[in-house]
Amino acid sequence: MSEQSASGMFSAPLWDSPFRPFYLLGVLYGLGVMGVWVLVTVGAVDISLPLSSLSLWHGHEMVFGFSGAVVAGFILTALPGWAGTVEIRGGRLAFLVLLWLLGRLAVYSGGLVPPYMVMLLDSSLYFAATLMVLPGLLAAENKLYLALIPILLMLCLGNVIFHVSLMDGDPVRASWGIEIGLMAIAAKFILAGGFLAATFTGNALRQKGGPELTISPLLEYISALSLVLFIWAVLFDLPGGLAGSFAFFMAVVQTVRLVRWRTWLILDAPLVLIMHLAYIWFIVAAVLFGLSRFSNTVGPHVWLHAFTVGALSLMMLSLITRVALRHTGRSLVPSKAMLLSFALVFGVAFLREMIAWGLLPMDWLPITAVIWWLAFALYFGLHGLLMIRPSLPKRPGPKGRAAEVS
Repeated sequence: MSEQSASGMFSAPLWDSPFRPFYLLGVLYGLGVMGVWVLVTVGAVDISLPLSSLSLWHGHEMVFGFSGAVVAGFILTALPGWAGTVEIRGGRLAFLVLLWLLGRLAVYSGGLVPPYMVMLLDSSLYFAATLMVLPGLLAAENKLYLALIPILLMLCLGNVIFHVSLMDGDPVRASWGIEIGLMAIAAKFILAGGFLAATFTGNALRQKGGPELTISPLLEYISALSLVLFIWAVLFDLPGGLAGSFAFFMAVVQTVRLVRWRTWLILDAPLVLIMHLAYIWFIVAAVLFGLSRFSNTVGPHVWLHAFTVGALSLMMLSLITRVALRHTGRSLVPSKAMLLSFALVFGVAFLREMIAWGLLPMDWLPITAVIWWLAFALYFGLHGLLMIRPSLPKRPGPKGRAAEVS
């Protein structure tokens, strides 16, 4: 499929930019997965789910189905503004969306599709996206954006390991495949999200006549190193003391990074503030992971809820809201309903932590899932139609590459 198809059968606004179909389908699918999980968990429905078990199905589809679509939409939308690459749109974009859809259909094929073909179809999006963007990134002046390639390849690798493990009858290794995908998503949101949080904070401070926010290249490199060490500790089950030290190192580095952003000066800029709050959850998750490796008083999985619900969900919701508004020509002012959505995700992260610490009974687990569902349903209700409607004329805004994804 060529770019020329953008003026033919794929000329609808849906195919104008990668975020449109991937956010639309990804969020809708995430709502479906979470809704089914709640209904099955509370015993309201009794259905046979694929992928060996309810937990593996839920984890895999939330990481590679829901989050994978959102990550693909974000990266492919951001690269033209960041690295000056050609935007993937029209027929080429439709082809990538088709791969994602085929992956979902293969997962639910009920044995009609051979397992190895399910693996290939379900992993093809990330590999195909890599092949599409790699030539442009290699030709770009700033080679740092090549760091996004390992994120896509980690998603592909984690998914391959997941399916191979199921074929081998090894659910533990399959869970490890999900963890690899989760760490890829974390890398994207910590590195890119952190860079954008600093950029947007600087823009907000500048508009208010506040102090200039400068980005320290050295600190950014140390931040990336701390993230690599943390991912190493999570994925390869390093000895407790070493793993805990790496986690505390990341927490300290990210705290320094956060303090430099002067959160207290942007309390009236909700789209920026919510990114800071998501970053606080990243730090909390790293601290909890470190404590769990040094002390038996902290459960080994307590950190995971702060990481997935508090940090990743909140950062994701903030970024997809900003992209949806900015790239459709709307003002970067979230509605009151969207502010409620942010508050719901922030609150549900606390509830999940209380359950993990035994302060609330497990009966609360479906309730927290329903709250998460309501938060993203608000997003879909407010922004879903924007994905299929033409963009408004571009509004004047901050100049620079980062502004393209603001």
